[in-house]
Amino acid sequence: MKSDASIPLIDNYFGLLSSLSKENKIKLIARLSNSIVDEVSEKENVVDRFFGAFKSDKSAEEIINDIKGSRTFKSKILST
Repeated sequence: MKSDASIPLIDNYFGLLSSLSKENKIKLIARLSNSIVDEVSEKENVVDRFFGAFKSDKSAEEIINDIKGSRTFKSKILST
């Protein structure tokens, strides 16, 4: 999404790049496209690192029961 402030900048770039040959324009388009794909891939990789980080042969219910069973409570009230 373009903001009003970026339109003059885009127009300036277009003015500079309009004199390029068709081959160079295509190369530039390819590089810009690849840079967008790389950015999306990097973001996906960051998120993907957190999925599957915990591995266990236990079912979800068994893990929940283990967590609940390991809880300890103090009946003594701590005063400050």
